[in-house]
Amino acid sequence: MARAQGSGTEGMAYEEARAALAEVVAALESGETTLEEALALWERGEEYARVCEEWLAGAQARLNRVEEAPATASD
Repeated sequence: MARAQGSGTEGMAYEEARAALAEVVAALESGETTLEEALALWERGEEYARVCEEWLAGAQARLNRVEEAPATASD
């Protein structure tokens, strides 16, 4: 599965990206950043969200393959 590149997100685990995204959201919601800081946070958040989406798409593909596999008889 390809990983997002840039901003240190390459090879990042889903859980790491999700936690980092939550921190970005909290910082943006606080309203205590300058416009420039908010824009930089938003860009980082987009990177983390992309990593999460890639992981989730990969997981969905794996589940789809399992569901499409022929059932084996168990006697």
